[in-house]
Amino acid sequence: MLDGTLLLGFVATALVVLVIPGPGVLYTVARTLAQGYRAGLVSVFGLSVGALVHVIAAAAGLSAILLASATAFEIIRALGAGYLVYLGLKTLFGRQPAISMDAPAPHSLHRLFVDGVIVSVFNPKIAIFFLAFLPQFVDPGLGAVGWQILLLGLIYVALALITDGAYALLSGSLRNRLTRAFLQGPWPRYVSGGLYLGLGLNAALTGRRN
Repeated sequence: MLDGTLLLGFVATALVVLVIPGPGVLYTVARTLAQGYRAGLVSVFGLSVGALVHVIAAAAGLSAILLASATAFEIIRALGAGYLVYLGLKTLFGRQPAISMDAPAPHSLHRLFVDGVIVSVFNPKIAIFFLAFLPQFVDPGLGAVGWQILLLGLIYVALALITDGAYALLSGSLRNRLTRAFLQGPWPRYVSGGLYLGLGLNAALTGRRN
């Protein structure tokens, strides 16, 4: 169902995106610093469950678009490539806001899970990211675009569980000072900006897939 080359490219790109500290990582680290490993891991699980909602929505929506018009699907993919380029330029040259690493108030594990789901589900940037990112690795010629999107999304969420969980364990070990230095350095901005820019330009220059 999935092209092997595209799948390998997707996994490699997704891992880079996930390893670079972003909002999800910062949320996980803050929860871990406040309440320890278990709180961080439960928060990661909640974030991932919320992300599944966006994956299912993207799979259903993009599949419906392709059924209505192949041209419309390619337009969506082109817009997604443009959005990735925009993310890259904004990350590289935009003013970086100060990162707050203040530990939130302690909560029960159930509350932490629910909070993670809510934070993820009601974050429109996650929905936009999936709509822009996942279609770049789909080949409509292989059929079942919805299933391709769903499978890629599930792989992404599984990888996120691993990488965000690793951050929870790492931040629990290093605690506050080393974590601040690691997350607030300039390299995450340069790497993530270059990655988004390169991915968007590659998608734009590759053109339409059969």
